[in-house]
Amino acid sequence: MTRDPALYADLAGLLRERHIPSVSLLPGQRIPDRAIVVLTSPSEAREIHHPRVVPVPESGGRDSLWVAVESALSATDQRGELVVGIDPGPRPGYAIVSAGHVLSTGCLARPEDAGPLATELQHRFPDRPFRFRVGDGDRIARNRILNALAHVHRPIELVDEQGTTPRGHRRPRDMAAAGAIARSPGRPVRGRQPVTITPGDIQNLQRLSREGSGGQFTIPAFVAEGVLRGDLTLGEALADRQRRLTTGAPPGERRREPS
Repeated sequence: MTRDPALYADLAGLLRERHIPSVSLLPGQRIPDRAIVVLTSPSEAREIHHPRVVPVPESGGRDSLWVAVESALSATDQRGELVVGIDPGPRPGYAIVSAGHVLSTGCLARPEDAGPLATELQHRFPDRPFRFRVGDGDRIARNRILNALAHVHRPIELVDEQGTTPRGHRRPRDMAAAGAIARSPGRPVRGRQPVTITPGDIQNLQRLSREGSGGQFTIPAFVAEGVLRGDLTLGEALADRQRRLTTGAPPGERRREPS
């Protein structure tokens, strides 16, 4: 509810992207009984009569705007369960869903970052129940995610990914798939999972390294194995390999575990 055309455009676009049902009104118009929260500018908030009016920043970018919207949505139901869907991959997409509404989406830099995400949620919502649902595709990344969540005392489910991955560009597609995973019940998973790497897995990652380097080089098998285990990212491996080729440095040694 605002007369500010810029704020209206930002809010309407953001809510539409997140598939959050809303109506657009001007201050003074009747607010529908089904409205649970009113978003407006700080200067217009005092004009609006509703049990829950949330002023949102008029500047600060889309991230600041979404923080305000997310807080407003979270405040509407302090008891509802949060469901975190994660689409496994080298950079997993995630979506946080409550009562069918997507509250937040994003991408993790690596599968192990699912652990810090869980810790942040526990700190931000200490009194709310939540569970994790992880897609069953990309076996290695999936198990690395499950292992990163092994310390979290919350339900963890493995979801059949069939039918959850939409078409489109990879990053938005991963986040959309994560939303579908969050809405799909799965089977409970407990404890750490084995991260088994096959020669085929290594060859596939070497193929990706060739594509990532524009056909200039292929990372060694032991480096590919390190990427698959999470010792470094594929981007880091490509950058290191490029540096070694440029400087003439030796290809490096296999990382050894301490004895």
